[in-house]
Parts: sequence; structure tokens; C-alpha cells
Amino acid sequence: MKDKPSEWIAISDLMAGVMAVVMLLLVVSVLQKSMSERHYQEELAKTKGSMNDPIVKVTQALSEMLSKPGATELMALDQKTNRLTLRDGVFTRGSACLTSEARAAVEAVQGQLAQFLRSSPKARILVEGYTDNLPVKQPVTDYQRFCTVYDDNFTLSAARAREARRALVGTLDDQALKRIVVAGYGESRPLEGLHPSDSKNRRVEVQFVMD
Repeated sequence: MKDKPSEWIAISDLMAGVMAVVMLLLVVSVLQKSMSERHYQEELAKTKGSMNDPIVKVTQALSEMLSKPGATELMALDQKTNRLTLRDGVFTRGSACLTSEARAAVEAVQGQLAQFLRSSPKARILVEGYTDNLPVKQPVTDYQRFCTVYDDNFTLSAARAREARRALVGTLDDQALKRIVVAGYGESRPLEGLHPSDSKNRRVEVQFVMD
């Protein structure tokens, strides 16, 4: 007759199994804690990096400025795309001349833009002009009245970007001025959800970039 397995042996095997599970759980717990700590340090480093990012600084400063009571309604800031938009009304139809209200609004942000350029030699500002899709019926040659001469929307949009740039530069030195670039896109990029003929497409966008 065969001997029955010892109950003590069965219990010892059970305890060994329990200890193995406990050790495995302990190892998993340590690994999870280590990964969580690493993730926390990575996020902390990203946060610190963002705080020192010139683009983050300038957009935060502009956001605070534009959120104050009485702030201009001629500007809108999109922090996701790092773009400051000079809205419809900045220019009269068919003209590249800034209105007096628009000029005051642009000059109000000169300091923030100058600080952005001075903060890093890699910082640049792109000033982009846009129009609606209403065609130019005849060439405009009266520079004194319209602040430009043009025969199509692309030329007009470039002139609007140029005039906005002139109002933005303030007292910047020549080296900084070279990092403010203008471009005109005419009616080629209407705002999403708007008909190309909508007057809201007549705008200038100021974009902050790092090379």
C-alpha cells in the first residue's frame, strides 16, 4: 500500500507558491513605481522646458493682455497655432492702410513681440496677409490714398502684411528686423467655414516660429 503524501509537504508547496506570487507582485509594484517616477520626471522636464520656451512666453503674455477688460476687439490669439490675427476691420476694403484703431492695437503689442525676438536668435515672426476673393476690377495707383499700388489680391495682401509689419517693428534693431518676414496669400486661404467672399477673410496673421 502506497504512503499518502505528507500534509506538511503539501502545505510547504502551497506556501512556496504563495511566496512566489507575492514576490512577483512586489516586482511588478516596484516596476510600476519606477515607470511612474520616470514619467513624472519627463513631464516635469517638459513643463520646465515650456516655461522657458519663447513662443509659450509670448503667447501667454499676449493672451493675458487680450483678456483684460477694454482690450482691442481687432485681435484674436490662437495659442494652438501660435498665431495672432488682426481681424476684419483692420483695413478698409481695397486698401492697405491701417485704421487708426488698428494701428493703436498693433503698437500695443510691440513690446511683447520685441521681447520674443530678443529672447532667442532663432525666433522669427511671420506676417501674412489675406484677402477675400472679390477680384480687383482695375489697377490701384493712388499710393497716398491706399498705401500701396496693386492690380490683384496677392499684391494687396502682401502690402497689408508689409503695413502691419511697419506698425509692429517699433524700435527694433536691424538684426531683429530681418527676422520679421512678410508674405501675401491673397484669397488662396479663406478661413475655415467661411465663404471666400466673406469680408472676415481680409486679415493679417502674425505667427511666432523657432528655426
